[in-house]
Amino acid sequence: MLQVTGVSLQFGQRVLFENVNIKFTKGNCYGIIGANGAGKSTFLKVLTGEIEPNKGEVTVSKNERMSVLQQNQNAYDDKTVRDTVMWGHKRLMELNELRNALYSKADFTEEDGMKAAEYETEFAELGGYEAEANADAMLNSLGVPAELADTLMADVDPKIKVKVLLAQALFGKPDILILDEPTNNLDARTANWLEDYLMDLDDTCIIIVSHNRHFLNRVCTHICDVDYRQITMYVGNYDFWYESSQLLLRQQKEANKKAEARAKELREFIARFSANAKRAKSATSRKKELEKLEITDIKPSSRKYPYVDFKPERELGADILKVENLTKKGFFENISFTVKEGDKIGFVSENGNTLSMLFDVITGKEEADGGTYKWGSTAQFSYMPQNYDDYFDGVDLTLVRWLDQYAKQHDEEFLRGWLGRMLFSKEEALKKAKVLSGGEKVRCMLAKMMLEQGNVLILDEPTNHLDLESITSLNKGLINFKGPVLLVSHDHELVQTVCSRIIDIEGGEKVYDKDTTYDEYIDAGRA
Repeated sequence: MLQVTGVSLQFGQRVLFENVNIKFTKGNCYGIIGANGAGKSTFLKVLTGEIEPNKGEVTVSKNERMSVLQQNQNAYDDKTVRDTVMWGHKRLMELNELRNALYSKADFTEEDGMKAAEYETEFAELGGYEAEANADAMLNSLGVPAELADTLMADVDPKIKVKVLLAQALFGKPDILILDEPTNNLDARTANWLEDYLMDLDDTCIIIVSHNRHFLNRVCTHICDVDYRQITMYVGNYDFWYESSQLLLRQQKEANKKAEARAKELREFIARFSANAKRAKSATSRKKELEKLEITDIKPSSRKYPYVDFKPERELGADILKVENLTKKGFFENISFTVKEGDKIGFVSENGNTLSMLFDVITGKEEADGGTYKWGSTAQFSYMPQNYDDYFDGVDLTLVRWLDQYAKQHDEEFLRGWLGRMLFSKEEALKKAKVLSGGEKVRCMLAKMMLEQGNVLILDEPTNHLDLESITSLNKGLINFKGPVLLVSHDHELVQTVCSRIIDIEGGEKVYDKDTTYDEYIDAGRA
């Protein structure tokens, strides 16, 4: 058990959270959510002891081992891949070093023998004799090639390092497991393996910070919301927290609704969601907890969500896009597909550059080396590339003037209204485009796309740099859009809920094209 008692933390005049009291217990998985800058990762550092709170304390039950996903990729550069994994159990490796030091002594005494026996007993109890095999099995499950096991971490690709450090955190089934963005740089197959693995850790307390909604929904039994300078724990996964919070916000705006009617709506909502808890790890227990929820247990979030709603300017005809034997040397060869009415296509590839180049070619940004593509006469696409720096770098325009370039209506109040919808306040509307953060740039690009009023949307990794609130709003906007969508995204939930067709391009060739959901595609063993 991990107990947080009366914890407060502030930096200068900025208070992150105050008087936090939370108990984290084994068998549960806790997702830490909050707006960007709210202090989610900082809170994890308080839990691990890396940061001392201004007030309060964090206590761990006696003899319980905590494991933390290491963020410094170079911390183990002097060790092999296998040894790095095993150092996830520090005491085990310390014992191993003590054993080896004793056995290497030239004058091995009777006292040394007795000490060695003690070490051997503890080493065996901790699973020391199976450690290497278990480490190799963990690496294999995470997709790390077996031949890299004896390679120094300094010589390993950064993408592999991420997996090795994740294997280290998981090694030995710790009592408390703390993970900060564990699915970053994981492919769909590996991410799914991680979800299944975590759901099977019945004797581990798991605490996670993640922007991956699919991951939070599958593994979390509780959500801890960093808001109002507090950290409040709720039963259920991310979707339950979000939907219940939004329901309360809607009810607050409808002040004329009778209190009993509001309570009835909430009770029905809780009952409906508890019935859907079967997807979760501890389905039965969570369902019981949800059923016991009181109306007052749920609190609306203070966070704001951008407005994302794509409205096409013109109707779309039958002919939309036909691609035939399209080739770009070094990226893809002889790619053919036709976009039909209502198609929402998720494009998949191990090489993201392949898909980015494909989108750049069909939108006219790059020239093809062979083949053809033809847009229908009524098709009017709006495109968000993965790299949009050219739209902002060195651009000395205010956001109002920047957005004006893409608007059909040039009234300043109209433009300020759009910026407000995308969470840019009156003062922020006067910021220069060249100084925007990554998330602000994406929100501007989404505003641009909405003002263009395209009847075909093309988006390449649109959730990069976005917080959960913005991702959720984008997700809803794409679901509600009636026209075709061509989408590349590492966000599992986005692809699953938006797309009804998957095109897989591997090795530069189209290997899969089927009307199916993303989950069905993965379940078929394609990922």
